[in-house]
Amino acid sequence: MSRVAKKMIALPKGVELSSKDGTLVVKGAKGTLTMPQPANVSVAVDGSEVTVGTVGEPNWAMAGTVRALLANMITGVSNGYERKLELVGVGYRASMAGKDLNLTLGFSHPVLFKTPADITIETPTQTEIRIKGNDKQSVGQVAAKIRAFRPPEPYKGKGVRYSGEKITIKEAKKA
Repeated sequence: MSRVAKKMIALPKGVELSSKDGTLVVKGAKGTLTMPQPANVSVAVDGSEVTVGTVGEPNWAMAGTVRALLANMITGVSNGYERKLELVGVGYRASMAGKDLNLTLGFSHPVLFKTPADITIETPTQTEIRIKGNDKQSVGQVAAKIRAFRPPEPYKGKGVRYSGEKITIKEAKKA
């Protein structure tokens, strides 16, 4: 029996959960998210609580996964998700060019990142990037792609890093 699947999910006001044709649909103020419902997992809504269980052959591992994904979807359509990135390095800066992110990261050319449709990117300062959206996976994936252009290096710590990320600085070679 999965400890994660046994927990109930609180359904906030303004959020609806429905199941249509083997697909779970969550609607809220920040948008709509969908996911396929596995065959042997049941999802039941009791007023403002959601319970996840198994049907037929017990598959509690999948039930726990579905419960965690549903909780993330409910949080996404009610509050949304945000990731912050910092640019550390001389001349490293970010700016928005329409809907695209324009990055200057010490290469011979600027890096242009096309923003996906369900994500919004803001640059409050030249060295700060905010990624917002209602899908936790998409927000994290976009943040990881932007960070991958210039990950922090271990000798000076220059690069694109998550806000609050601790970079262990190595000692330089001694003569």
